Amino acid sequence: MASILPNKAASALLSASLPVAAASPPLTLPASATHGALTFELLARCSTTRARASLLTLPHGPVQLPVFMPVATQASLKGLTPAQLADTSCRLCLNNTYHLGLKPGQAVLDAVGGAHAFQGWHHNLLTDSGGFQMVSLLHLATITEEGVRFLSPHDGQPMLLTPEHSISLQNSIGSDIAMQLDDVLVTTSPDAARMKEAMERSVRWLDRCLAAHAIPERQNLFCIIQGGLNVDMRRTCTREMLARDTPGIAIGGLSGGEAKADFCRVVATVTELLPPLKPRYVMGIGYPEDLVVSVALGADMFDCVWPTRTARFGNAITRHGMLNLKQQRYATDFGPIEDGCGCECCRPSADNPDPDSSRPAITRAFVHHNVSKETVSAHLLTMHNVWYQLDLMRSLRNAIIEDRFPERVRTFFADLYPAGPAAYPDWAVDALAGVGLHLRE
Repeated sequence: MASILPNKAASALLSASLPVAAASPPLTLPASATHGALTFELLARCSTTRARASLLTLPHGPVQLPVFMPVATQASLKGLTPAQLADTSCRLCLNNTYHLGLKPGQAVLDAVGGAHAFQGWHHNLLTDSGGFQMVSLLHLATITEEGVRFLSPHDGQPMLLTPEHSISLQNSIGSDIAMQLDDVLVTTSPDAARMKEAMERSVRWLDRCLAAHAIPERQNLFCIIQGGLNVDMRRTCTREMLARDTPGIAIGGLSGGEAKADFCRVVATVTELLPPLKPRYVMGIGYPEDLVVSVALGADMFDCVWPTRTARFGNAITRHGMLNLKQQRYATDFGPIEDGCGCECCRPSADNPDPDSSRPAITRAFVHHNVSKETVSAHLLTMHNVWYQLDLMRSLRNAIIEDRFPERVRTFFADLYPAGPAAYPDWAVDALAGVGLHLRE
């Protein structure tokens, strides 16, 4: 890892050596690099857009990128056992540092040997820093240079989350990827001075996180680029963060209610500046259109609670859009949740005594019957939705490797908007056109 440069020295160095990624010499693929406790191998790039296919090797095994990461906030994905989650092909999911720090608490995590052992998960984990709770629990939080002081939502007891304590908790959790504590502000905030303060504080807090990190040989610390919707602030923050040379890089503070066009502009601006041989993580992104467009803009990793949360409301994600299986019209629909889906719910049952039966293991009618009164429907839809997200990313990866990514994107939008290109959202059309993919031509 490079030495931690003072801010002025870092800025001077970067202004001279890091204008944009395009200035770097072209890579011969595949190309790989090892940073900290990960190896990143870039396997293929789309010849039209910025989309990339890579292999990320972490302490608990390889992860194919691009990837969607399900969120197991309190060391469990609601409704699925660890084995069921693994059966969806998930090899990297999230835990929440703030919540695990409150319960079961650091002493329990230390005693059991970390979150992998605690939850029986033998694959990779990423932990957020707790910083997002500055937004989601703002009414319980006070932010100063020292850190964030919370009142516990469980019992009202005070908790001070500093960069050092966040890293200590993540060291105890033992995640494969740990996130720096950053100062998070909703992107729609009109307070430009506060946004600049949050961006600059995030850089200072990264320095404190790096100094506190006790196990860099087996846990990767990622920086988080802040700056709201101001692309100049985003560029400044990117250059400062890159000087710290963390194993991976995240773009934070998005998915906070901003316009999709603004979201895309920030992602495109930052990815243009990032080095080619490090993973790029856009935090809090989960809608299928957002994933597809963000991959085209050059991002690799995404997470969101939406696919699992919406399952608990009776909603299934499909290539043709959302299905609300609470609706009465599904009461006698004996087809699968989605035709052609390979999840455990949609494919024919392996133990069906009739070998000629094509009836799926789980029908829409069965989910509808249980959706308002039994938890089994939430479990089944969670399984399906996680599979959908992972399979979407797998299809994008395969298309990049085979250099047919633009064709795959066109198929995705045609399936989702059967009325045709005029119905496609303008923000997606414009963002894709910015990287050479023209959906309406």
